[in-house]
Amino acid sequence: MDQRSDSENLSPFISDRVLVNGKVVPLTFTRDGKLRWNHNDRWCLNVEKEALGFTFEGSRIRVNVVVEKRDRILCFANMGGIGRQSFVFEPLSEESLTLWSQKLRDYIDSFGRPKRLLIFVNPFGGKKCATKIFVEDVRPCLEDADIQFTVIETKHQLHAKEVVKTLDLSKYDGIVCVSGDGILVEVINGLLEREDWSDAIKMPIGMVPAGTGNGMVKSLLDSAGEICSPSNAILAVIRGHTRSLDVATISQGKTRFFSVLMLAWGLIADIDIESEKYRWMGSARIDFYALQRITYLRHYNGRVSFVPAPGFEEYGEQTSYSGEPSCETSTSQQESLNIQQPGYLGSDVKLENMHWRTISGPFVSIWLHNVPWGSEDVLAAPNAMFSDGYLDLIIVKDIPKLSLLSLLSKMNDGSHVHCPHVMYLKVKAFVLEPGARIDDPTKEGIIDSDGELLARGNVTYKGNVKCYMAYDKLQITVDQGLATLFAPV
Repeated sequence: MDQRSDSENLSPFISDRVLVNGKVVPLTFTRDGKLRWNHNDRWCLNVEKEALGFTFEGSRIRVNVVVEKRDRILCFANMGGIGRQSFVFEPLSEESLTLWSQKLRDYIDSFGRPKRLLIFVNPFGGKKCATKIFVEDVRPCLEDADIQFTVIETKHQLHAKEVVKTLDLSKYDGIVCVSGDGILVEVINGLLEREDWSDAIKMPIGMVPAGTGNGMVKSLLDSAGEICSPSNAILAVIRGHTRSLDVATISQGKTRFFSVLMLAWGLIADIDIESEKYRWMGSARIDFYALQRITYLRHYNGRVSFVPAPGFEEYGEQTSYSGEPSCETSTSQQESLNIQQPGYLGSDVKLENMHWRTISGPFVSIWLHNVPWGSEDVLAAPNAMFSDGYLDLIIVKDIPKLSLLSLLSKMNDGSHVHCPHVMYLKVKAFVLEPGARIDDPTKEGIIDSDGELLARGNVTYKGNVKCYMAYDKLQITVDQGLATLFAPV
């Protein structure tokens, strides 16, 4: 362990006189990673935080930097609070050039930053701006950081998943999704369906907001006090810091879906999925359709069972684990499900040995969240954590329409969880038994996971997307810290 004193950390690796814009100035590289010089009022650069990379151009060294706008140190183009600039200096001898080049390269390599990235760009998500974001915000930063990258523009749903399942992962140090949350979910599911899933899932994944919701990248950046912008997001990737992420396994019979964001049934699912017909409105479609659903509010029969986290045992009534869900399927579908698929099969936790609780409907909304933000402006689960091994459960049963409208208006700051009509708790495992609508038992609901149509009941939304599961009992378990994300801290 490095036991240097502060004065030792400030002592120079290198102290030299170099040429900057035709003038000879002193330049020092200290042991704590600071480049110090005196030219045009700029006197200190934090290499780890501000240096994207170094370019060696003959006898000159170009330092590509990024600086927060509030620092007011460099002149730069507006990048949403982030500016790119370069500082060029020329050592006065060949020996000095070699020494500077080696020290700077070794220092920035010591951070373990990625050098090769696979980038998925989804041109169809949100307002269809992903390609523009990649060209204007992502690519320039990657080039400044001297990171090699391969770009794949997704052509259809599950394209990213198909690529990842057969990808030679040894060629890359990370995968980046310039998209909404959907491509991230495809990548996670693709990695976990590989035969080498236990190694594959260790691949760091980065997010750049370019979709409708962007809940995961908002959660990541907000946790570090940073605004949710493409420039901040790609900087988190370049700097190479990572954090673990819980993965939830949703199972029904032999069918499994791996979730990293949320699961919803009732109001939230109806809004998320049925508002797809208004996708041309962008993110405004959510608010627009929410008003329709509140006006004609639906209540659903059903039951939820769960293993509460410590401190939440008072919710619900005591019950016992009823066994893993199965579902009735057609013969051809059952045959396809019975084929043993390679990959991760879910947590091996002994659910029958856990203490279960249950709550019966009718329900307005059931919402499970893995991370705090559901979208850039919805703080769905303010107490959610990335790798605590629990899901945050938000239950709404009977609620007046005006109170519900007020509740939804408070989701931007997370204060909705304090509403008296809301039950908010953490769970280790969860079983959902969805039922029909109270007003019309012939009509059932929608189960939504990470923005995907997981299951669809009778006489509901008639989209063209195929469901992963039947509208029937399903089970969720959590595997703590299974996936890895690039993160600001």
